[in-house]
Amino acid sequence: MVADNNGVIDFDSDKKTENTRVSYPIEHIDNHDPSLKGGHPQNIIFLTCDAFGVLPPVSKLTKEQAMYYFLSGYTAKVAGTERGVTEPRATFSSCFGEAFLPLHPTAYAKLLGEKMEKHNVNAYLVNTGWVGGGYGVGSRMSIKATRACIDAILDGSINTVEFDQTRWFRLNIPKTLPGVDSTLLNPRNAWTDKEGFDQTANKLAGMFIENFKKYTTENDDFDYTKAGPQV
Repeated sequence: MVADNNGVIDFDSDKKTENTRVSYPIEHIDNHDPSLKGGHPQNIIFLTCDAFGVLPPVSKLTKEQAMYYFLSGYTAKVAGTERGVTEPRATFSSCFGEAFLPLHPTAYAKLLGEKMEKHNVNAYLVNTGWVGGGYGVGSRMSIKATRACIDAILDGSINTVEFDQTRWFRLNIPKTLPGVDSTLLNPRNAWTDKEGFDQTANKLAGMFIENFKKYTTENDDFDYTKAGPQV
């Protein structure tokens, strides 16, 4: 995004950044709540960008899984998010914002679990990353498919379909979903090289397990790792 000498902004330009952001006063939203407070959510959506291409486009999480993946904060740095990043890099950031946490990350994970249970909230992991292969082989999940996943969560239709479970990550995934090619819902089906998928999924699962060792103590209220991937 860049402005010319007349102050006209070219939103298609990547001269300054590939990942444009914009901000505006909340008063510009006609139906905003003057108190700036919202009610309790019915759904929580964690967004991740999996550059390995092995996570499903949408997964319904148990409370324990929500706590685990919230603590893991897995995603990929992509071009434009940080200086010097020209291709996706896997990263783990506690609670998806490790640099901004004044308390230990597990404090926030426990609070998340308590709030989910108290207010009967559903949690989902939505992957906007690669499909059919990792970076350089597969392609990015289409915005249309991601939007269909979000729509199904928000209108509740995702709760009316049958679910399956992935192998390494044991994530609950819909077998069908309106507006989403069924071969994408189970990421293994989208890979031509099934053996390559298995090896990559096993590799990413190992990365999760290794990263999570920093959260494992003898004083845990429950074994967080039971909600995570297994190899």
